Amino acid sequence: MRAALAAWLVLSLLGGTGAEDMCGDTPAPSRSVPAPQLSPEERLSPHMPESLRCDACHAIAFQIEEQLRKAEGKVGKKALKESDYIEVLERSCSQDWESYGVLELDGEKRLSGPGLPAQQPLSVLVSGGPWPGRLSKLCHGYVGERGEAHIYGAHRRGPAALRQLLCHGDKGPCAGRKERPDSRKALQNEL
Repeated sequence: MRAALAAWLVLSLLGGTGAEDMCGDTPAPSRSVPAPQLSPEERLSPHMPESLRCDACHAIAFQIEEQLRKAEGKVGKKALKESDYIEVLERSCSQDWESYGVLELDGEKRLSGPGLPAQQPLSVLVSGGPWPGRLSKLCHGYVGERGEAHIYGAHRRGPAALRQLLCHGDKGPCAGRKERPDSRKALQNEL
């Protein structure tokens, strides 16, 4: 009898007449959200794809800002000594970066994670893989190109100054790009 009851329960669940039908609840509509389709460059290259460098720069600026802010908080918001901010910048770039990944939003691939604009609630984030290494490499490159003292000076002027230095100058990865509008606002404007 137990085996028959177990078999009936499994078949009922597989057949779509599960507990929700027995309790009188209507089943929730299912939604399908595909994972982003990555090109060979996006999957295999050791470098950050050009189309994602602006997002990557903003993520890096956010992480540097957060780490420097925390370090200054430990010394009473006073300026850090050179050896301290160099150590913080090294730690910022060498972190694991696992909370970042790529998703597809309105047919466009975007980097997503802390410090980047919130994305739609129904999206598939592809994280891990090459993304953490790419972000770390890019971060070290920015620190090497701009210099620790210059980056720390921009941080002391505020988050906007640091983003401007790293991302928006003449040669920055966001140069000439307008900030992308929130997709919900963009859709409202089209209606």
